[in-house]
Amino acid sequence: MDAVTITVSVLTLLAGIGVFLIACSIMSSNLEALGSGKLKSLFAKTSKSKLLGVGAGALATMAIQSSSATTVMVIGFVNAGIMTLYQAATVIFGANIGTTITGQLVALGMFGDGGVSTSVIFSAFAGFGAFILAFAKKDALRKAGGILAGFGMLFVGLSLMSGSMQTFSESPEVRSFLSTFENPFLLVLLGALFTAIIQSSSAMTSMAIAMVVTGLISLEQGIYITMGSNVGTCVTALIAGITSSRNAKRTAVIHLIFNVSGTVVFMLIGLFMGLGGISYGYIFEIMFPHAPQVQLAMFHTVFNLITVIIILPLTNILVKLVVKIIPDKKKDDTNEPRLSYVDERMLKTPPVAVQQTMNEIIKMAETSIYNFNLSCDIICSLDFKDAEKFKSNEEHLNFINKELVSFIVKLMKADLNERDRIYLSRAIRSVSDLERVGDYAENIVEYAEKLKSSSEKFSEEVVKEIAALKLWVNRLSERVLKTYVDRDVKALGEAYAIENKIDEITAQMTEGHIERLRSGSCTPEAGAMYLAFCSDAERVADHFINVANTVKA
Repeated sequence: MDAVTITVSVLTLLAGIGVFLIACSIMSSNLEALGSGKLKSLFAKTSKSKLLGVGAGALATMAIQSSSATTVMVIGFVNAGIMTLYQAATVIFGANIGTTITGQLVALGMFGDGGVSTSVIFSAFAGFGAFILAFAKKDALRKAGGILAGFGMLFVGLSLMSGSMQTFSESPEVRSFLSTFENPFLLVLLGALFTAIIQSSSAMTSMAIAMVVTGLISLEQGIYITMGSNVGTCVTALIAGITSSRNAKRTAVIHLIFNVSGTVVFMLIGLFMGLGGISYGYIFEIMFPHAPQVQLAMFHTVFNLITVIIILPLTNILVKLVVKIIPDKKKDDTNEPRLSYVDERMLKTPPVAVQQTMNEIIKMAETSIYNFNLSCDIICSLDFKDAEKFKSNEEHLNFINKELVSFIVKLMKADLNERDRIYLSRAIRSVSDLERVGDYAENIVEYAEKLKSSSEKFSEEVVKEIAALKLWVNRLSERVLKTYVDRDVKALGEAYAIENKIDEITAQMTEGHIERLRSGSCTPEAGAMYLAFCSDAERVADHFINVANTVKA
């Protein structure tokens, strides 16, 4: 084999890997977008049982064609506090099963040596998908076209890789060199290192299948390289966990322990079988004769299934182990402001990120109305026992305003459907409105501080008026959240009616208090604070109704 042939083969291999990885990315992003956030509801069911967690992880990974993406998404959920470590473990187990579907597809695409191969047929889907993308107007149809294009490109990349492997297999020198890599430990290490570099176990497994089919390596070599790919894929999760919460770091370690444990168990079994002259290659050649692509793909599936069967009953022990490996800090840092539902890693799964953005805004709305209620209680009683809680909530609202808007801006750059894009553009305004509610509540607490410093206080009549107004604002917030969550038109109409009622009440309160000022039954200092309160309460209602208005089509 001359230098030119080697150069061309290497470049073809790199091109094949590139096309394969891009195809996986295209399929993943379009499948996620077409799912419209259903992954979130899928993961929500994982708390019911271990098997549901495994099933959710497997289905999610089959859908987005990436166990690394699923694991990183799970780390984001754990980091945001919406998934427990136990739930995350079972989902990760399932993700390892789901990732084997790519290997099965690749094996299916490598039949048909005597005529038109399945790889050529599947590759043609890239053209069909591109045609749909070029002419389709509807967003859903374009997503479907993207999925078809990505699916076809998967096999275009595979064909390029197989072609380069075939060229290498014709060289006695290359075959002789690769035959020296017989040590299982070395093969596992090579598989892990290469997977860590390209960050795709699917690509590594597909390359191994192509190498086995072309005769470049033996089935036994391919099996141990595939085992190594399961270890190498943990690198993505470990990187994702570095800057995350302690539970998120633990999730990444669970992923590593799970994959390493499976590899160690199968290597020990392989060594034990070797003493009797039996190997994994021998077993799978008997089970699936004359189909090396199926032999390796089926080993990959069986390997992950058996690993899950072994580890699943030990989930509790595994969780306790990682908690000991990464213990809690002695100093409690749970009061530090943080986003409750959103994590940067969710940007990899835009539909889920959109749903979580809505949950974050709902939580923000609940915090803002809570602080408004606190401010009303404080100004009526002049009791500041909850002042620290109020201050902490206000800091949290300011934090959410800054961080969530930044997240939304990044999310809007992702491939989203039109509905999600419109929602996010309006969500920025909702975040601002809710932060302003917090600011008006802060104003009310400041009025209370001024009253107390001047030894002033509101009369019982005024306190009753404030209590009544507070009830109306709470009713409004309930209707607004009902509108926001369910896109309930009836609730929106009720919210408008309540907001108009609040306008009337605050106008009446203002007029009544002016009369009290004229009659001298109220001091100018207390009166000024009361009028300012009425104005701020009315503006709080305005900002809540703005949030409800964002759900309009």
